[in-house]
Amino acid sequence: MKNELLSIGKMAEMNHLTVATLRLYDELGLLHPRRKDPDSGYRYYDIAQNARLDMIAYMKELGMSLAEIADVLKKEDITLIETILIRKNEQIHSQMRELKARHNAVERAIASVERYRKSPAKGTIALEYIDRRYLWGLPCRDNFYETDIYAYERELMNLRQALMVRGFSHIHSYATGTSITRENFLAGRFEAKDVFIFLDYRDVEHFRDATVLDSGMYACIYLDRYDDEICYAERLLEACRNSGWHISGDYICEVLTEFNVFDSNRRNMFLRLQVPVSFGEEQL
Repeated sequence: MKNELLSIGKMAEMNHLTVATLRLYDELGLLHPRRKDPDSGYRYYDIAQNARLDMIAYMKELGMSLAEIADVLKKEDITLIETILIRKNEQIHSQMRELKARHNAVERAIASVERYRKSPAKGTIALEYIDRRYLWGLPCRDNFYETDIYAYERELMNLRQALMVRGFSHIHSYATGTSITRENFLAGRFEAKDVFIFLDYRDVEHFRDATVLDSGMYACIYLDRYDDEICYAERLLEACRNSGWHISGDYICEVLTEFNVFDSNRRNMFLRLQVPVSFGEEQL
């Protein structure tokens, strides 16, 4: 017995679609009704056409656009389906990497705000154990200590451009730092060495040339103004000398967090100046 044709409304209800969707499918050539009334224009479908709707739904779940689905159904080429799905797979992996990067950035931001709230008052000298960290950056082109904050901003721009060349978004460049060699710091010479980002351990695999900072004890001092860095760094050096702490590595200025939203004219940075230290008979 021949199946009775279904109205467009019944067909839509059966497949959990809207009437407008079936009309669109008809216009795009995805699924034409079995019959169209020449007078009223009403569309009627055969229940066997559910198989085509199932295929369309499946292709949509795979991320294919309606235009891509229409092309595949028109050409009836299985190789074309494979090509489109390979491309979709690459797009999905790219989106997953970007989403992962955003998730990591959100977690870092939460940790930064919490660390800011719980950090010592500015000017406090503290000995802290800091776990292993990973850095990636560039040598500084200019010594911004001898000029102004605009030179520092240019160094950040260069760093972010280098990240973009590697295919990484701006969001990776918010946990930043700069360094001075141990020798220059001990001599009181403020010559910028590197500008870098602190990598999340989950991102290290994408930066094979990253630098590893081993865990250890660090002498630290906190401040909340970029312009005060040299003054506070000198206080940190003096505290190490007075306490007999041996400076065993390069000086680092770490941006713990920024709150630029509160002032559009300057960077509102909370900084931790730090040097790795050891304890023994060797003196500064």
